[in-house]
Amino acid sequence: MSPPLRVAVAGAGVFGLASALRLVRAGAVVTLHDPALGRPNASAVAAGMLAPLSEALTDPSAAPHLELLLAAQTHWPDFAAAFGAPLDQSGAILLGDADRLEVLDAAAKGLGFMLPAAAEPSALGLGEGVGGLRVSGDWRVEAGDLDRLAQAAQGLGVRLTTAAPKPGGYDLLVVATGASRRFQDLAPELADLTPIKGHILRYRSLIYQGPVLRGPGAYAAPSRDGLLIGATMEVGEGREGVDPKVAADLAARAEAVFPGLIGRDWTAAAGVRAATSDGLPLVGPSSTPGVILACGARRNGWLLAPLVGEIVAAHALGHDPGPWAAHLDPRRVKA
Repeated sequence: MSPPLRVAVAGAGVFGLASALRLVRAGAVVTLHDPALGRPNASAVAAGMLAPLSEALTDPSAAPHLELLLAAQTHWPDFAAAFGAPLDQSGAILLGDADRLEVLDAAAKGLGFMLPAAAEPSALGLGEGVGGLRVSGDWRVEAGDLDRLAQAAQGLGVRLTTAAPKPGGYDLLVVATGASRRFQDLAPELADLTPIKGHILRYRSLIYQGPVLRGPGAYAAPSRDGLLIGATMEVGEGREGVDPKVAADLAARAEAVFPGLIGRDWTAAAGVRAATSDGLPLVGPSSTPGVILACGARRNGWLLAPLVGEIVAAHALGHDPGPWAAHLDPRRVKA
């Protein structure tokens, strides 16, 4: 009998954890390396959206990939059940004036979806002339459940360490380091990544328990620790830490959509993600033998994570990675 595969996973974001979980369940010996273990990363600074249709309707970069995003969502019920991550399936409401809603409705119909009109009375209020369309298929998870995934990984035998992977200490390296390029010498495909910084606000005094409300300038999402308001997309910005001016601008946009927020206290957090030139992550073998990539999630990291873990494990173990692997293959980009 051959010894089990030794895998070093670099990066403890949701892609790294999903990959580690899938690999250890398949019998690999897995060590998860991250110098920032115990500190919030970009996956934790998120609203945990699992929202294929809303993303396709509101984000031009996601629209061409709707079928892939829908396929990724189908992996979530089993993934959430296996690791005890509660899955919120209360849907979302797309907000806007009559012109915006007409455009969104027409786009949804063009994709084969019907969006009924919806109104969501709440303590947040809505700006004058703002209506809504309901998207029943949107889900979300608590980004704070990243800790739950880490604990599940440890419970299954994954070793967590702040030390860097040492050559010779593993048979296979999985690079899931988000916007970092510290492994670019080993994986030249990482040169395709562009950092994107995102700010998110938390209103701890506001408890909202309804569908995600996605306005034209901000969204509102429920959370255990208070209402979440998001989010900025600062392309090319790789500096960590909160920018008070950017956070204040986001709060002002949110107040224009949700007047009930005016005068409320908030705190801000920021995370740096990465995006590729075509908007899809790099998932699969690098041009360097023995290296697999799982990074470049842009804004759908949580949604894609279980599918990414499946593809990474399949490549690592020599199995069929499935029909979506070719779309995410890192070798599609110019190294």
